[in-house]
Amino acid sequence: MGGDHAPEEIVVGACTAARTLECRIALVGQQAKIEQIAATAGGIPPNISVVHADGVVAMDESPAAAMRRGAATSMGKMVDLVRDGTANAAFSAGNSGAFLAIATIRLRTLPGIARPAIATAWPSRKGPMLLLDAGANVDCRPDWLLQFAMMGSAYARSVLGIATPRVGLLSVGEEADKGNALTEATFPLLAAAPINFIGNVEGRDLLIGNADVVVCDGFVGNVALKLAESAGEYFFGVLLEHAMASTRGKIGLQLLKPALRALRKRFDHREYGGAPLLGVRGICLIGHGRADARAIGSACRAALRAVRQDLVGSIGGLVAAATPTQAEASSP
Repeated sequence: MGGDHAPEEIVVGACTAARTLECRIALVGQQAKIEQIAATAGGIPPNISVVHADGVVAMDESPAAAMRRGAATSMGKMVDLVRDGTANAAFSAGNSGAFLAIATIRLRTLPGIARPAIATAWPSRKGPMLLLDAGANVDCRPDWLLQFAMMGSAYARSVLGIATPRVGLLSVGEEADKGNALTEATFPLLAAAPINFIGNVEGRDLLIGNADVVVCDGFVGNVALKLAESAGEYFFGVLLEHAMASTRGKIGLQLLKPALRALRKRFDHREYGGAPLLGVRGICLIGHGRADARAIGSACRAALRAVRQDLVGSIGGLVAAATPTQAEASSP
């Protein structure tokens, strides 16, 4: 029931995904409205069920208020399905702050994880790149960044299919002593962790793809994410503006259309579906507020991969593999 295009696009996307994916999908929300929308989209497939919930978390509702209403809302009831073992994964394109709070409190974090992190997949030049934290924790401690690095490495292996993910620490220089107090204290922790740590990376490396996983605090990560989103829109907008300014440009644009269409697809957030909330005892995907039916389909595929690859178990195993000193440093 959450998102700019909810519930219409959510329902249509889920129904389409259910017809092609070998899984069951539960649509949680106002049943009459969901069934009415599904009827116009060819009906509800047999592997989709509807779980009724009257309450809806508003996009501007505070996380504390959403928490107080709990399972009376579609978001709270959805998370409870995962907590109780009825569902294996949860997705919402609604209020991300409320989703983060509800998932953290009702599912709780994994042993050895102090704070969950939002991970976002970027279309770098050399393949998908995972950035975390993208906004869940504005102020961080070094041991939290250590946990983010291990969680991101497990996700890149399990879901992105990268055998040995290269993990970098976002800083203002490649040297170990470059950065602020947080990055300087984090560097030796990552160097000793059971991950493929390649050292510091800079902002220029994010879209080039010199690392598969990039770790930073949520303040820096969210700023970088929003900048990257606007960069794609800016590039295509300026290109179209200049191409349409002359006859030669219009002809060239037509010739380049197939290549530009493929390039735009790489930058399209709908291809990635949602950002996983890593560190909680369940698979949770946070969708873009503008998520449409196509994005919902991608989110269903991403959730299914995470379940089949046992993402939560992979994260727990990697954290448990840390040395006693690291395990002690990463405990809440």
